[in-house]
Amino acid sequence: MNELELPVEQAEEELTPVDPLTVSRRWLLLKIGALFNAVVGGALLVPILKYLLSPVKPDDAYKSWVSLGSVETFPVGETRLAKYTNPVSRSWDGETDRVACWVRRISEKEFQVFAINCAHLGCPVRWFPQSQLFMCPCHGGAYYADGSRASGPPERGLFTYDAKIVSGRLQINAGQMPTLSNTAKLVQIENARGGSPCSG
Repeated sequence: MNELELPVEQAEEELTPVDPLTVSRRWLLLKIGALFNAVVGGALLVPILKYLLSPVKPDDAYKSWVSLGSVETFPVGETRLAKYTNPVSRSWDGETDRVACWVRRISEKEFQVFAINCAHLGCPVRWFPQSQLFMCPCHGGAYYADGSRASGPPERGLFTYDAKIVSGRLQINAGQMPTLSNTAKLVQIENARGGSPCSG
C-alpha cells in the first residue's frame, strides 16, 4: 500500500461535509474571546471619546450660581459655615457632593465667601471667633478674618468665591472651585486695589 494513499474508511470520513449546526470548542472560545474584547474596547472607548469631545460642548454646571440661603442667616460682623450642593455632582456622589464654605458678612450688602480649604495643602480650616482667626489643623496655617495669610506655611490667603445677592438670598459662583488655576480673578483683584498683579 502506498504511503500517500489513505484507507477507504478514513478517506470517506474526511470527505463527509461538516454539519453547520455543530459548534466546535475552538469556534466557541474564539467567539467568546471576540465578544469579551468588544466589551472591554467599548468600555475604554466611552470615557476616551467623552474626554476628547468635552471641549466641544462646555458643561453649563461650571457657570452655576448656587444659593447659600437667606442673607438673614448671616449676621453682620460674624463668620459662619455654610454648605451647598456641588453643581457638578452626579447621582452616585451621595453626601460627598455637599461642599462647605465660610461666609463672612462685612456689612448689610457686603459678603466674603471663603473656600474651606487651606491654601497650603487643602486641609479644611476652622474659624475661631475668640481669636478672629481661621486655623488649619494640619500644618498650623493661620488666616485673619478677611482671609489674608497670618502665619504658617501657606504663601497666600484663603481662596474666595464670587458672591452676589439675588432676591434676598446670598449666591456664589460654585461651578468652578477656587484654586491656583483661577489666576485671572486674583490678578483683577490686585489691580483693582492698585497693587501689583500677583503671580500664579
